[in-house]
Amino acid sequence: MTPYDDIPAQATAATQPLLDTFARRVSYLRVSVTDRCDLRCVYCMAERMVFLPKAEVLTLEELDRVASVFIGLGVKKMRLTGGEPLVRKGFMGLVGGLSRHLGNGALEELTLTTNGTRLAQHAVELAALGLRRINVSLDTLKPDLFQTLTRGGDLAQVLAGLEAARAAGLAVKINTVALARDNAAEIPALIQWAHDLGMDLTLIETMPMGEIEADRTDQYLSLSALRDDLASYWTLEDLPLNTGGPARYVRVRETGGRLGFITPLSHNFCEACNRVRLTCTGTLHTCLGQDDATDLRAVMRDGGSDADLAEAIRTAILGKPKGHDFRIGGAPAVARHMSTTGG
Repeated sequence: MTPYDDIPAQATAATQPLLDTFARRVSYLRVSVTDRCDLRCVYCMAERMVFLPKAEVLTLEELDRVASVFIGLGVKKMRLTGGEPLVRKGFMGLVGGLSRHLGNGALEELTLTTNGTRLAQHAVELAALGLRRINVSLDTLKPDLFQTLTRGGDLAQVLAGLEAARAAGLAVKINTVALARDNAAEIPALIQWAHDLGMDLTLIETMPMGEIEADRTDQYLSLSALRDDLASYWTLEDLPLNTGGPARYVRVRETGGRLGFITPLSHNFCEACNRVRLTCTGTLHTCLGQDDATDLRAVMRDGGSDADLAEAIRTAILGKPKGHDFRIGGAPAVARHMSTTGG
């Protein structure tokens, strides 16, 4: 039991949905539990990252509290992210606490995005706590390229984690960032590999977030062009799947698998956005590609009640922008890194 067990029972969730001024209903929260990661992917963060002081990061109890308030306001789907969430000390306890909302029906789905390096240790427990599916970030099946892109990562460790996750009964979706110089030629083989193992795969255009050493301009690969190329030898059947998120899905007839495209640069994906992001510092961002921010940590640490938190959340949702400002070239659209925002 925690002090927040009764929050999701609030009747306001059904009668007062979280609506922005464009009539989009927010029902999906992504929660970054840490900015730290055991990899240093070249498109995500600087090689010598300066991570946040511990005092600035929400405690596990604060994360549970604010997440529970969101659920009380009608959030039905929650994804835990990082950085790499599985490096956070006590993280599995947080998952266990949040899973009570699955048990009482207030939360429909609790999911996880991970780089896979620690899945072999935690997959069985994650499944036991009620997770049914996870996303794993993986950009190549070439060990040397994987080591280069992650600045030292071990591909075998991730593949072992994937095997453990599948053995535990978790549905796995692979997230692959399309990189013109590095993995463009390998993408068809990655799709075939994932589909052969019963895993969906989603391709993602590189996003201009935070200053990094690499030049994103020459790494940008238009997924619209890539889709046309894939369609020259595969049959891509559009699916009517709409999660309110950025991905557009097709079924690849020849592989039988599902393929997603997240195209923030070649196609704006904001018209049906149903999600917001909470950083590990308690900052609420209602748009990935804008610098809007609401400090929920301050509300909690200044002694605010759960009603105060709920009011701050509702006010922030009303200010949710119509869309992002991502573009390749020039300064990043936002200064914060993806590892801080939550992938």
